[in-house]
Amino acid sequence: MLNKCIFVIEGRKQKSHLLTTQETHAQKLLCLLWFCFMLKMSVWTLCFLLFYVSSFGGGGGGGGGNGVDGDERRCDLFKGRWLWDESDSNPMYTGSECPFINPGLNCQKNGRADNMYLNFRWQPHGCSLPRFNGEEFLQRNRGKKIMFVGDSLSSNQWQSLACMLYNPTRRSNPSLTHQGQLSTISFPEHGVSIMYLKNGFLVDLEVEKKGRVLKLDSISKGRIWEEADILIFNSYHWWIHAGQLKSWDYYQVGEKLYRDMALMDAYKIALTTWARWVDSNISKKTRVFFQGISAVHYEGKDWGEPSVRNCDGQTEPILGFSYPGKKYAAEQVVKDVLAKMKNPAYLLDITLLTQLRKDGHPSKYAGGMTDCSHWCLAGVPDTWNQILYTILLKD
Repeated sequence: MLNKCIFVIEGRKQKSHLLTTQETHAQKLLCLLWFCFMLKMSVWTLCFLLFYVSSFGGGGGGGGGNGVDGDERRCDLFKGRWLWDESDSNPMYTGSECPFINPGLNCQKNGRADNMYLNFRWQPHGCSLPRFNGEEFLQRNRGKKIMFVGDSLSSNQWQSLACMLYNPTRRSNPSLTHQGQLSTISFPEHGVSIMYLKNGFLVDLEVEKKGRVLKLDSISKGRIWEEADILIFNSYHWWIHAGQLKSWDYYQVGEKLYRDMALMDAYKIALTTWARWVDSNISKKTRVFFQGISAVHYEGKDWGEPSVRNCDGQTEPILGFSYPGKKYAAEQVVKDVLAKMKNPAYLLDITLLTQLRKDGHPSKYAGGMTDCSHWCLAGVPDTWNQILYTILLKD
């Protein structure tokens, strides 16, 4: 295995990236020794860094198999860092190849000239993700329906998975159909359907004489969820819309209407309603996931650059294992609700790995307003699906 140390010197400012594809541990340490020598670090600092690096295993992306490469007892799929990877595995597809990408997410086609954001891979703590194998995914899920239910971030992940599975050399091409709020991409050779159902609140939103009413304790359109073998739910971004983007006038619980309610209180009531509905109506054989809170990058102060207005012009991730900005209050709400389910949905806890990717948004290449909430395709959602694939391999 090979370790690469690249040093970029800008005047007196020296940046170092430990850019890793596949590496031996000894070579990591040699690279770090040189790095420390160049910066004239003290012996104590050097010893600490050597100990720190030696405490991490890790490595490049693995092959197929039955789950992660590494010690599963130490593995945390959602804690880690982004590493540079120039191997042939990244990106897994291009916007010009895949016919399922919405125009606003096709950043390269829309004129984005930089492509560094396409060559970072997620390195979890204590293990490595197996290489995604689309043919294996389809074979394992032959005859099944995989449904994403939620807002446009669910659609972002749905489009990503469709592109990861798309292979133009197949005998029969997948087909895309729309029926109301349901969009379905079918892979006929394997009988697999990848579906997206637009439903940003999960609970009912109804237009009545008094206005648009968000019924926090009511789900009347969930029966279609029962058709799926694998469900990936999501709900958050519609809740934080304000002004003209806000899509409700009142909350309702029981027979009581509320013009105002603390946002996270309303969110928790709605998610609890969803969780109880899933527990009562979805078969235990159905694999249920909940897509966690996907980060936005509209204020540079959140990642330690107060002079930066938003994600526009960002070309690299935040390096390291942590995000300097604040947590989202909704993160804990989601975790609390899932923990109380009889059959808890598996949380795809993507918050940290998205917080570190200020470079991954369409920004001015969305074809309209600057977009720092959705994600370019190819791009970050491919990792969400690689993690999903890893979890399903264990089943």
